[in-house]
Amino acid sequence: MKKWLLGFFSLFLISNSFAQQTELDVIQRNSEQNELKIFDNRFRIDYQVDEITLLFFRQKGTPAVILVRPDGSKIYATTSLGDMNIEWFDDETYDIIKIKKPMPGPWQAIGKILPDSKLMILSDIELHVDPLPPLLFKGETIKVTGRLTNGGKPIEEGLFRDLVTLNVDFVSTNNKDYLNFGAKPVPIAELLDDGKGYDERPGDGVFTGEFALNFASGEWQPEYEVRTPILRRSLVKDPIIIENAPITFEFSEAGEGEEHHQLTLNVNTEKVQPESLIYQGTIYYPNGETQAFNLETQDKAVRELKLVNYDWGVYEVELTLFGSNINGREFVAKIDKQEFEIDKPIEAVPEQPAPILPEINQEPELPPEPELDVEQIIIWAVVGNVLIILIGFIVIRVFIQKKPLLGGLMSKLKKNKKDQEEQKVAGSEQKSDSSDEILNLSLPDE
Repeated sequence: MKKWLLGFFSLFLISNSFAQQTELDVIQRNSEQNELKIFDNRFRIDYQVDEITLLFFRQKGTPAVILVRPDGSKIYATTSLGDMNIEWFDDETYDIIKIKKPMPGPWQAIGKILPDSKLMILSDIELHVDPLPPLLFKGETIKVTGRLTNGGKPIEEGLFRDLVTLNVDFVSTNNKDYLNFGAKPVPIAELLDDGKGYDERPGDGVFTGEFALNFASGEWQPEYEVRTPILRRSLVKDPIIIENAPITFEFSEAGEGEEHHQLTLNVNTEKVQPESLIYQGTIYYPNGETQAFNLETQDKAVRELKLVNYDWGVYEVELTLFGSNINGREFVAKIDKQEFEIDKPIEAVPEQPAPILPEINQEPELPPEPELDVEQIIIWAVVGNVLIILIGFIVIRVFIQKKPLLGGLMSKLKKNKKDQEEQKVAGSEQKSDSSDEILNLSLPDE
């Protein structure tokens, strides 16, 4: 396992007895010593150090510290941003500064650094994680423990441990033989040394946590990573197999007039010890009612659970399994919710005669063609000829003879009308003459 960068420093002030000293006290580091004594915020960097990381804890809300090089030049958090050899992270309570090729000699830190502390060299940092069990089931909740050591010894500085988180990720091996082929990495847990959750004691250098295997079964590779604001350290373990839950279900619907449906629980005896199993869960009925159940241990690989027959609808069963696997390890696995649906009965309807449908291959009937009428044909022929003659007459009259189409006709009509009027006048005159002659033949009065 690779080692962290040499020269990761956590700076603290020593007790007040050192404050009365007038000379810089430098202790050369050897293979058995990881501490350096400082006073007046002074420390020394050896000429053999190629890279150093400094950690300063200061009073909350105070400005970032200022570093003074041996030649008197100063390094500020704001001015270090453009320097490729310096990486600076400042928080409300601490500063982490990583310097490449630092200037050898005595350095000084200016700022409100927390008292009652010491300077420590963290050189040989290692991450240790307890191996996971060889047989895991989907739905299990697993406890995992990690430790950080410095030179083979646990790190006891609580302020440093507060900056460290231990993250656990599961990465698919993309084995086509398993269901998790092509799955994305799954973040499992974040472990802390805070005495909460599964962590037994705060500040003991042991990072403890839990994670639930509530993702797809298959072949996964655990990856552990220690994270600080600047540095990270990873640890990759060998792939493990997460098995499907060691239980299957068979649902039998109640017959007509029966009061219960039946749910059969089949245990995989190649994975678990059936006599060690305890079943605990809840049944959710389609009418909204719930029923808690508990099946105690029995030396049976098959167990039965009765569900009240509440007619049609969806029945749901939540189940937690307690027991021991074939390796003797006790486990707790939450099984995925099981749903069983009973269809709504179909109401009987009176039978009706089926409509007569045309055969699929039968050609559609075409309407009969109308019979030809001889009289209509003759009439249309005569009308057509008349129209042709009339159009020919108009063409000859107008375009060839250059005569008006209706001029002669109108003059003839006027002449005929005038002749008729003259005949009427002549007739009336003759009638009048004959009347006068009749009157003249009458005898005169005596």
